[in-house]
Amino acid sequence: MQTKTNRLNRGYYRTGPNHRNGTDVNFVDIRREFDFRCIHIGKWVTKAEQQIAANLVFDALSDLALILQVPKQVLSLRGTLSLAFGMGGQRHAHAHYDLRKKELALAKNAGGGALAHEWFHAFDHYICAKFLQLPTSRFASHAWLLSNEEVQHPLNQSLAKTFQTLFLNPMHNNQPSDYFKTAALIDNKLNHVYYALPEELSARAFEAYIQDSEISNEFLVKGTKKSKEAKAGLYPLAEHRKQIQHHFSHYFMLLGQYLARAR
Repeated sequence: MQTKTNRLNRGYYRTGPNHRNGTDVNFVDIRREFDFRCIHIGKWVTKAEQQIAANLVFDALSDLALILQVPKQVLSLRGTLSLAFGMGGQRHAHAHYDLRKKELALAKNAGGGALAHEWFHAFDHYICAKFLQLPTSRFASHAWLLSNEEVQHPLNQSLAKTFQTLFLNPMHNNQPSDYFKTAALIDNKLNHVYYALPEELSARAFEAYIQDSEISNEFLVKGTKKSKEAKAGLYPLAEHRKQIQHHFSHYFMLLGQYLARAR
């Protein structure tokens, strides 16, 4: 128990702007700043742990908004997303996104590093109905593979190009990418379907894009380069990784510009 508690206290490596001007924030500040629908804190999270976590979450979300070049309120998906810390966990999961509740939950002692991955699940879920006229899945990434009927809009066309680059071989678009094939092979060895799910492939690719940015934040994302999963090929590699980074960057830049014009 002591080891778990110490993980939060040890801190997480970060290089980036001073978003808080050297002051502490709390989860009420986070809710107001990012417009989350609500924030829940587990009853076993002490006041001291809440303070540490609030600062970490605030910095991580601020870094994410800066990397994506979008208004901070985008991260709450227009006020539809809830945040939980230290409660509602799932077995063997450091963090998870609950589709039914539309809630992103971080474990108290092991949630650090999983925020970017789970946020993209929330975004993937939220954008699906806006991406397709008749979604065939709960996630836009998965629905794209099952249908070509996306809503005609420059943002959707950019997102579709991102998914195409993720899932398909750039030289032969009727063939899966090596990234997809590697995940499928690992799933086959483990006798389950998880790593090759489109929503999981997309979330891991998003993690890689975030970790490759100039801002480093270990609480936001880690493990896409040197972890055993990375060495196994469960994250995009080499030139493919750069191509995905380009398309993600272009999509979120367009999204930020579109929202700025819509104000």
